[in-house]
Amino acid sequence: RKFLRVLPLPSENWSELVEEWCCHPNPFARSTLHPQHDDCFLGDTFFLLNSGNESHVPESPKSKENTRVICKRCKTMLGETVSSDTIKYYVTEVIIQPSDGCFSPTPRSQFVQSMVAQCLLELSSAKSTFRFTIKGDDGKTYILIWLLNSDTLLVESLGSSSSPSALTLFGDIFMPSSGPVGTWNAVKVLYQPCIKCRNKDLADAWENDMGVHPLKFPSETCLELLLILGLSTASLPPSLRCMKSFQV
Repeated sequence: RKFLRVLPLPSENWSELVEEWCCHPNPFARSTLHPQHDDCFLGDTFFLLNSGNESHVPESPKSKENTRVICKRCKTMLGETVSSDTIKYYVTEVIIQPSDGCFSPTPRSQFVQSMVAQCLLELSSAKSTFRFTIKGDDGKTYILIWLLNSDTLLVESLGSSSSPSALTLFGDIFMPSSGPVGTWNAVKVLYQPCIKCRNKDLADAWENDMGVHPLKFPSETCLELLLILGLSTASLPPSLRCMKSFQV
């Protein structure tokens, strides 16, 4: 499927500030931003597409479960229906790329890391925010993330480790064409898991903090991301795994 227009969406709470921008009643009060057939609207962690005649979109969803868009082959949640003609797909579940580009399969773990890192970098640059809550589509908070460093470069001898991916959290692998050294661009974060009511007080405090930006993904992806973070922490020397009360 090809798109004629790929446009960025305003921030999630843009409509709440319209009254501050306009000297007259809100002109967008009764209108919503829905893509046409050849449009793709980009959000922080998702993109909106026109569903067209796709059969999996319910006409009148009665529950949250009925709005989930599920892959028929692997049964993975890809997104959810926003309205009868609009579907929200999460960036960690579906790939969109230029039509003239060649597609090369990417390991799932590496793809999730890359997309989450991209979200963190873009938001920290655009909004000067460095703290994020990772929320699932069920509304629960799974992880608290504090972006510490966005320009970390890891250098490793290719013969010294059998699993270099353990050190490439939130990074892209760049293997040199010659020589025994591999380099990785990575993002360094501090994090706290919030599953099973862990760190509830801190999560509640971040929830009410205007300086914290929420990022929403499928709940299964949030757990997958937490596992990736845990494996990355375990790959570090014990003395470098924690910074104050946060894990690295």
